[in-house]
Amino acid sequence: MLLEFVALLGIAFALFYRWATANNEFFKEKGIPFAKPKLYFGNMAQMFLRQKAMFDIVCDLYNKGGSNKVYGIFEQRQPLMMIRDPDLLRQITIKDFDHFINHRNLFGTGTDDDPHDMSNLFGSSLFSMRDARWKDMRSTLSPAFTGLKMRQMFQLMNQVAKEAVDCLKPDQQGSVQGTELDMKDYCTRFTNDVIASTAFGLQVNSFKERDNDFYSMGKKLTTFGFLQNIKFMLFFALKSLHKYIKVDLFDKKSTEYFVRLVLDAMKYRQEHNIIRPDMINMLMEARGLFQTEKTKTTVIREWSDRDIVAQCFVFFFAGFETSAVLMCFTAQELMENEDVQQKLYEEVQQVDIDLDGKELSYEAIMGMKYLDQVVSEVLRKWPPAIAIDRECNKDITYELDGQTIEIKKGDYIWLPTCGFHRDPKYFENPNKFDPERFSEENKANIQPFTYYPFGLGQRNCIGSRFALLEAKAVIYYLLKDYRFAPAKKSCIPMELASNGFQLTPKSGFWVKLVPRN
Repeated sequence: MLLEFVALLGIAFALFYRWATANNEFFKEKGIPFAKPKLYFGNMAQMFLRQKAMFDIVCDLYNKGGSNKVYGIFEQRQPLMMIRDPDLLRQITIKDFDHFINHRNLFGTGTDDDPHDMSNLFGSSLFSMRDARWKDMRSTLSPAFTGLKMRQMFQLMNQVAKEAVDCLKPDQQGSVQGTELDMKDYCTRFTNDVIASTAFGLQVNSFKERDNDFYSMGKKLTTFGFLQNIKFMLFFALKSLHKYIKVDLFDKKSTEYFVRLVLDAMKYRQEHNIIRPDMINMLMEARGLFQTEKTKTTVIREWSDRDIVAQCFVFFFAGFETSAVLMCFTAQELMENEDVQQKLYEEVQQVDIDLDGKELSYEAIMGMKYLDQVVSEVLRKWPPAIAIDRECNKDITYELDGQTIEIKKGDYIWLPTCGFHRDPKYFENPNKFDPERFSEENKANIQPFTYYPFGLGQRNCIGSRFALLEAKAVIYYLLKDYRFAPAKKSCIPMELASNGFQLTPKSGFWVKLVPRN
């Protein structure tokens, strides 16, 4: 019996080994230099074993590529062609975009999926949509993020930003030393309330009602613990089995809450003919649920409830976490660089004087050049997307330094954002926080296609303007009333937590807010 068990175990291991190493010769056959993979984990073992942050791993892999314009890496079993040359980046994302339209189909969705199945909303989002469906949804959502719409939305953002700063004042009474603040908690409450107002038409104050459902459910969705990372790893490795083994990627209760929220809002608006300038309204219009002058002249989209819920879901997911992290890193860098903070404070003071008691306006915030430099430098040093992927949908060949590189249909491309942003060849002394890189005099010197915090080409982030605007608004109000100083728990020098995909310091984002008056 023991011998049979040992034999079966040996056979099982041999089969696993063959499966896990099936793609290991991929780059050797193509003549592309590559990083040697570890069994099953590829080049990402340190992330899954919680030894190193994903950000640091990608930077290390980029640097290992040396002078190679294409360098092979493995994400678990999956070979990825890491692009390390700005000109090739331009070719892939702009000139040859029709060969690289889609992201990888990470979430295993297909055209035959049940349109009422809400367990995999990410798979139906704009990020995951493919080919004509993506183009159709992108053209529908784009008008929600134009300059005109941002100007209208800024009034709502501004109101939330003022409430966010006002909530701090009672805590500061009699405290000239200031109060230590968990910036991540503070900023996610702010982004939560902005999204509730601008996308869902809800009035939420997460600073007064700290345990409101909208915030609590969002927090559950966007908190990636060890078990969540394991779930993602297994899902991506075995996504072909997802239809048969139903595994919810995100907290089921939270997902159901957002599904009900969107569907109930759509039903109520349709029954009462309520029109609001938000995302839900735009999607309802495109689907023909409202009869307006616009719907009379445009094609009605054949979208399911899941398609509509998915766009609202991913907008919340991206806006809640990504925008908050941008604000947190901005506060962190201002805290660490007092000269930069002082210069930005002087600009804030000047704008406040020019407003002469009037409300902060869209034009005023957009005219703050140094604030834009500061945020741009934060995005260089700490880009929200560590890397971007593309899937080749038509064979193509490139001649690189006398070598022919064939990219076949189904091959995957990786664009390492943080690698380019931290490359001393493109950004001198890249670990230094220096907003002057983005001054009027210097920004023209930045080599094209080496700075892309929100992606490149037609598949860039549709909500980048929105994220920048809300980050600038809250930083303006905080800096106007408070000085950012190190707290007891502040992570100085910065060291990233090795807890998976998300960018966060080892001890969290802690800042002391010292009242200016």
